[in-house]
Amino acid sequence: MNLIRNYLTRNDCYKAGKPLNIKGIMVHSTGANNPNLRRYVQPDKDGIGVNQNANDWNRPGVAVCVHAFIGKLENSSIATVQTLPWNMRAWHAGSGRWGSANNSYISFEICEDGLTDYTYFQKVYREAVELCAYLCKEYGLTEQNIICHSEGYKQGVASNHGDVMHWFPKHGKSMDTFRAEVKALLATDTKEDAEDTSEPVVTYPEKLT
Repeated sequence: MNLIRNYLTRNDCYKAGKPLNIKGIMVHSTGANNPNLRRYVQPDKDGIGVNQNANDWNRPGVAVCVHAFIGKLENSSIATVQTLPWNMRAWHAGSGRWGSANNSYISFEICEDGLTDYTYFQKVYREAVELCAYLCKEYGLTEQNIICHSEGYKQGVASNHGDVMHWFPKHGKSMDTFRAEVKALLATDTKEDAEDTSEPVVTYPEKLT
């Protein structure tokens, strides 16, 4: 996983700065044919690139915000850009009959392309699996705590969106396969941690106070 931190400090959600009671992770995809991180994340940092249209999410008046985006840097490599502190409440799910996942779910968007490029899909899918495994370890979650927006709608905690099930099945994947791969990665990481007796050097994301 290539993790870059670039907070959307001008977004109204960031300015609200409300804490998040973390109980799970919600996977989204953007619903637009634009795989470039610069479309959503500014300013240019660590190779994100410049959004010449000034329609990114780092500005006032944007009524949505997520914790991270996965997509292409300017050099076309894949990265995850963290756009909010993980334990800050985001605006991503809307609400359903049982409330809103905004109150308890870390959220990220996978930048869509035309939905037909298998190579691109493989890369962002794997990046998403690695991000979820990282967050599960960081916050004591399991793969069972991961849902997508469409599943959130069925559970009554999100608005009626289809992501990511309009995309994953096109390439032979589903949220069940996604959760299984996160589980497998967590098991591998746990085994490696048990076998490694050296003291790791770890830099953790900052916490809200």
